[in-house]
Amino acid sequence: MKSYRKYMTSKIAWYVLTFVVALFLNFLLPRLIPGNPVSTIVSKITSGMADTNSIKRVYETFEKEFGLNKPIWEQFLIYVSNLLHGNMGTSFGQYPRKVTDILASSIMWTIGLQLPAIIVSWILGNVLGVLAAYIKKGFDKVLFPVFLFISCIPSFGFAIVLVWLFAVALKIAPASGGYAFDMIPSPTLSFFLSVLQHYQLPFWSIVLVGIGGQSLGMREMSIYELNADYVKYCRLLGLKDSKIVRYVFKNAVLPQITGLALSLGTMVGGALITEIVFSYPGLGSVLFNAIAAQDFPLISGCTLLITTGVLIANFVIDIVYGLIDPRIKVAQQE
Repeated sequence: MKSYRKYMTSKIAWYVLTFVVALFLNFLLPRLIPGNPVSTIVSKITSGMADTNSIKRVYETFEKEFGLNKPIWEQFLIYVSNLLHGNMGTSFGQYPRKVTDILASSIMWTIGLQLPAIIVSWILGNVLGVLAAYIKKGFDKVLFPVFLFISCIPSFGFAIVLVWLFAVALKIAPASGGYAFDMIPSPTLSFFLSVLQHYQLPFWSIVLVGIGGQSLGMREMSIYELNADYVKYCRLLGLKDSKIVRYVFKNAVLPQITGLALSLGTMVGGALITEIVFSYPGLGSVLFNAIAAQDFPLISGCTLLITTGVLIANFVIDIVYGLIDPRIKVAQQE
């Protein structure tokens, strides 16, 4: 128990240090982007104005509002102080909306897309992998390479192929968006059907690309298990193939659970490219638009959310590994 407490303490210390460094980089890196976001905002607002003094006053008002007239170290302290109070600042590009409100409205779209897609690709990939290892013949030599080939295609490239095939050529699915452009989000059946219709292409682009990696890992583990002594003993006893496959699946799936946990931990930032290609109203699209508009507070908010999700996922996996396998705990303490 004492050694596990020491293991936990060292892990927590490392993750806290990593979070502090990530927090500083989240604040600093967006501000290194060349350009002046205040000038962009003011030029839009004062379009058509000829009075230079009025334009100057508007510029100074916005500079003061966003705190950009202060030294960088003072801006960082204000940023940390606001974070401790749950305030991520005001968006430059969507002024006067708060960053927390924008993230709250977009993150559910990302989770709603990613969570089912990760689980479906994990289940289908693992079932396909164990069947490819057990059945072999045509299944392993034809169907499995097809899924493996699809998984090697970059996600953005595969998404574009789906858009061209189903939205442009066949015209059976919308090309972009989370719902029809002429609808207002509301708890109605028509809105739900529209969301479902726009959901299909982004969902399947993630699922089909994810199946290959999962099935490859499961196939290798299943081949290893099929050569184990207990499988030979089961065959000598005359057990049915379906029962042997269940035993093999159960033993081979343990390492795959680690991959599932990592995928769930990184799902907040995992669909950025897919969301951008399909103009899906999730966190990826918000981050893309924030970078284009030099929206520092919104960029920092998005990256902080993604960083926090990745750190929590890795921390949980480290702790679970320490509980399951004491050798890892001892090795990391040396």
